[in-house]
Amino acid sequence: MTVAVPAVEASGLVKRFGARTAVDRVDLRVDVGEVYGILGPNGAGKTTFLRMLFGLIRPDAGTLRVFGRTWGEAGPRMLDGVAGFIESPRFYPYLSGRRNLNLLAGLDGGGAGSRIDAVLDVVDLAGRADDKVGGYSFGMRQRLGVAASLLRDPRLLVLDEPANGLDPAGIRDMRALVRRLAAGGLTVLLSSHNMDEVEEICDNVTIMRTGRVVYHGSIDQLRAQAPDPSHRLLTSDDAQALRLGGDHPAVSVSAHPDGGLVLRAQPADADAYILALGQAGVAVRALHLEVAPLESLFFMLTETDPAAGHDVPAQAQPDALTGAAS
Repeated sequence: MTVAVPAVEASGLVKRFGARTAVDRVDLRVDVGEVYGILGPNGAGKTTFLRMLFGLIRPDAGTLRVFGRTWGEAGPRMLDGVAGFIESPRFYPYLSGRRNLNLLAGLDGGGAGSRIDAVLDVVDLAGRADDKVGGYSFGMRQRLGVAASLLRDPRLLVLDEPANGLDPAGIRDMRALVRRLAAGGLTVLLSSHNMDEVEEICDNVTIMRTGRVVYHGSIDQLRAQAPDPSHRLLTSDDAQALRLGGDHPAVSVSAHPDGGLVLRAQPADADAYILALGQAGVAVRALHLEVAPLESLFFMLTETDPAAGHDVPAQAQPDALTGAAS
């Protein structure tokens, strides 16, 4: 039986800058055909990892393979079939989008020029291809960066914070673009600090904090370990609502620091509690979600010290932490 070679495989990867360890013994595997997210706050080590993948910097320890190749074994050919960008793509603002792509295609060769119209269509820029890039919105420049990457006809597309700085419409367009590319069979590796972005488009995720892995697993595993949703509840009688909370063991009700109450419960349990309030004559004046469950888990994982096991939430410690450094 032939074992499929992963698109990306890191083992014990370490990168130091002086006394600071930016990436600390990271293990991860991106299989061919999946959309994989590297998630974490600023300074977590996401971009440093991607710079090592592109060969812009070398690891101090560990191994990084792309389609089974290391830089030491293959040199620049390690990146055959790989395209993408680190941080925001840059173009000549006084040239059109099409002219910028023509210049890049000339550098790439290999028939890249014949794909310009096709990639402009994929990223929904065909109608603005002959406009100067200086007149493009930030989101359009991000999509032009994806188009430039697709010129290489890659098997692996690497995107560093592709939705960063975009307005809501731009974020929607970028997510839709990534989903279309993945549906066409392209392997996508992206970094993000936005849990919503990763939840919507990724199959698996590695969450990092200060260079170390604090979670590794599927989005479904992550959802299963997320805490109860947290809502802010305003009622006509908060004291009575607190007392009634004691009759519902699956519900947590406490005072909110800014007034009103905090309600934590699964949807069915929250529904039963809200109905009980109405039956007791307590009016519900407002109920809104404060922190989504996955976002709450993300904060719990990234705002504690991954080196101190007692600080990492208990629900995040079982098999889902298979990628954590020890």
